[in-house]
This record gives sequence, C-alpha cells and structure tokens, in this order.
Amino acid sequence: KVLMVADGDNVKVGAPYVEGGKVVAEVIKSVGGEKVSITKFRRRKHHQKVTGHRQWYTQVKITGINA
Repeated sequence: KVLMVADGDNVKVGAPYVEGGKVVAEVIKSVGGEKVSITKFRRRKHHQKVTGHRQWYTQVKITGINA
C-alpha cells in the first residue's frame, strides 16, 4: 500500500492510498534476532522452568516505488 509517490515536481498523494501503487523489493537475508530467555519460578516449590525464544526477521531492500 503506497501512501505517496514523488518524482521531481510530480507528486501523487493518495486518499488514503495511491491507486496502482507498487513497491518493488528484494530479499537480502533472513536473520535471527537476540535470544530472549524466559524464567518461570514458583516460590517454595522447587519448581523452575527456563525457556528461550529467538525471533526471525527478513531483511529486505526496497528497489523502487511505482505509481
């Protein structure tokens, strides 16, 4: 969804989006973020659970915006 396209003095502003607007991108790589460790602990019960999560992200490069 393209909100605005500018090419020199020619400016198109959408209401709310520019009709026929298209974003062209290429995928660079998929990378993992920092690992987050989650600790669940119950007092006086000898119960402790540790888990981890690592969010994956896709890195993209915008090569063009067309209207």
